[in-house]
Amino acid sequence: MSSECNHDCSHCSQSEGCESKPIEKLKMKEGSSAKKIIGIVSGKGGVGKSFTTSYLAVLLARQGYRVGILDADITGPSIPFAFGIKGKALGSDEGIFPQVSMGGIKVISSNMFLDNDNDPIIWRGPMIGSLVEQFYTDVLWEELDYLLIDMPPGTGDVALTTFQKIPLDALVLVSSPQGLVKLIVEKAAKMAQLMNIKISALVTNMSYVLCPKCKERIDIFGKNLSKEIAKEYDIKTVAEVPFSSEISESVEEGLIEKLDVNYLDEVKDTLMELLDD
Repeated sequence: MSSECNHDCSHCSQSEGCESKPIEKLKMKEGSSAKKIIGIVSGKGGVGKSFTTSYLAVLLARQGYRVGILDADITGPSIPFAFGIKGKALGSDEGIFPQVSMGGIKVISSNMFLDNDNDPIIWRGPMIGSLVEQFYTDVLWEELDYLLIDMPPGTGDVALTTFQKIPLDALVLVSSPQGLVKLIVEKAAKMAQLMNIKISALVTNMSYVLCPKCKERIDIFGKNLSKEIAKEYDIKTVAEVPFSSEISESVEEGLIEKLDVNYLDEVKDTLMELLDD
């Protein structure tokens, strides 16, 4: 078995001498479905991945699509915070009920199972991966057009579990513009390639600032390498999000659904095109 085996035998050229077995994809609960499942990934933390997930969900919902968010960042959940959701997840013999935002977006997150939002989740990798699986299989999502999965940073257990067991249709890769981040972004991009999952868009957060007086663009981190990365990994859509007090305030106040900016419009359009495939 190759050291780079992704356990997806349908794409493997090695026909003999391999002990790997195909990993069966998980299925959603009966009565639940998602036409397209999108993973939002990053190579490192602190690059605005959860903002990207949240606001893409808002943009898609504004187009009339039925949208859900699975917050797979189990130890650092922030999706409910961005939407101002304070309620806890409820369940019955039928399954787990997600919370629903003011705009109708369905959300499930580990914070919804804690007595206090600031309580830590101190679990090892297999337990975290198991909870992500439960969020996919046991939640009563009903019929969705899009399920967005906000994944934890890096290429560890949860990313591997999600890539292998959940039938992802595409990924949105999130980064920031520093040169060091390019190396980390490429690790996530190469993992996606190994798992045969297409990256549909690259979002560079904190890409620049606009002078408040003259509106001149200032690239405070120097040259943005996102277009180079996109070309190298055949990523169709590239978006840049600036430092913005409007964005940060909307997230901090739990009012992401009231935000109205156009930085992710092209990414939203790219995800909408997936429904036509």
